[in-house]
Amino acid sequence: MMAQSDLDLTETALKEDLKFYFMNPCEKYRARHQIPWKLALQILKILMVTTQYKQLKNISLGTLGYGQDENEGSGLKICKQQYKKGTMLPSNDTLNIDVATETECILLKPQELASKKAELKLNSSFFNLEFYRLIQVEISFKLKGIALQTIHARELPDCYVFQNTITLNNRAHSGKIKIYFDSDTDIQECKDWHISGSILQKNTQYVLVFDGFVIISCLASLILCTRSIILALKLQKRFVNFFLEKYKRHVCHADRLEFINGWYVLVIISDMMTIIGSILKMEIKAKNLTSYDVCSILLGTSTLFVWVGVIRYLGYFQTYNVLILTMQASLPKVLRFCCCAGMIYLGYTFCGWIVLGPYHEKFEDLNTVAECLFSLVNGDDMFATFAQIQQKSMLVWLFSRLYLYSFISLFIYMILSLFIALITDSYDTIKKYQQSGFPVTDLHEFLKECGSVGYRKEQASMPFICCCRRQQSDDNLILIN
Repeated sequence: MMAQSDLDLTETALKEDLKFYFMNPCEKYRARHQIPWKLALQILKILMVTTQYKQLKNISLGTLGYGQDENEGSGLKICKQQYKKGTMLPSNDTLNIDVATETECILLKPQELASKKAELKLNSSFFNLEFYRLIQVEISFKLKGIALQTIHARELPDCYVFQNTITLNNRAHSGKIKIYFDSDTDIQECKDWHISGSILQKNTQYVLVFDGFVIISCLASLILCTRSIILALKLQKRFVNFFLEKYKRHVCHADRLEFINGWYVLVIISDMMTIIGSILKMEIKAKNLTSYDVCSILLGTSTLFVWVGVIRYLGYFQTYNVLILTMQASLPKVLRFCCCAGMIYLGYTFCGWIVLGPYHEKFEDLNTVAECLFSLVNGDDMFATFAQIQQKSMLVWLFSRLYLYSFISLFIYMILSLFIALITDSYDTIKKYQQSGFPVTDLHEFLKECGSVGYRKEQASMPFICCCRRQQSDDNLILIN
């Protein structure tokens, strides 16, 4: 057990640290002249990450040509997969077929396409298709191209290889052959290129230096935010132990969460994604990788998180923090409501897939059904969904009407209305709290006693944003990280 004098000193030091922890960057500067490095880094990151993402371009090729294959050369390769020979007489309900499959291929070279030899191949028995035996036809070809647009940006040109595949899928034997197109891209080093009168290499180095500066800035932000979370957890532990020592009570879960700054977690995730995306971008610039999709997803998502993180600094002002408070108050209720509504949504999804799948193209698979129902909830494409139901079975047609009318009525008129009501109720509660005061917890009551504990240093001028002062009326607001 601590002596009373030691306990008072510990309490005074804890109150000072707690008051300082829950200050905004401007107040921290006025209290201890602590420069808001994290705020400055976030503003710098907004400019750099957004600029960096704009540097990712779509591939625009100037010249295309057939690529050479190491084994078979260049050209168009056509392969058909089918069951082995059999007979099928639908008029007599007779079927005799071998389920073992065989694959035949033919290669059309570019130099043969303009000659009579190509006509002989096109008229061969290879193209006599028996659709009851046919499983799929696959057309594959390789193209090479050079991205000339990079020269205008004073960068080294890119040479691309596209492996293209067109698949005609007849596995269902339903009378409809589905067509798929797939293209895999690979970057290769351009051979024997000569560009005069340019400073391409120097410009590429400048871009790599900029990417390196982005990585260093994000790494500094990552270290600062991680350090802040660690210090906050230590401060939480001090407060919990002191509260238990003095008041013989445990701190509630809500007060513990006040020390966990969700914005710092968001910044850490954003920094990690930016660092990884920037490394991938540098590798792409060096022609070592072709992960454009992964790079763009990382940089795009990190840009989103960086801009969202700015809301934290607006939340220090009562006029701007209504959105944050409403989202925080309504999120638990909304998540519980979505879990219940999701069960109903999944039930309609499986039901539509099982019953209407053979009669409507929007209900052929689970993913398409879920997308179709989500569109209906938002009032999109309603008439087309009703009209495209095939009227081959009157029973199914009547069921489709009952199914669609009940789903639209339930989700638009009831579930969506309740969803909006939950958010509106949280907004009204927050507005009421701002007028009459927020509920006081143990942490808030403890901090109220900090009125005599403060930092009365001389008023120092703070450039730009930290010249502002928080109004006294804001001091009674709920503590929001």
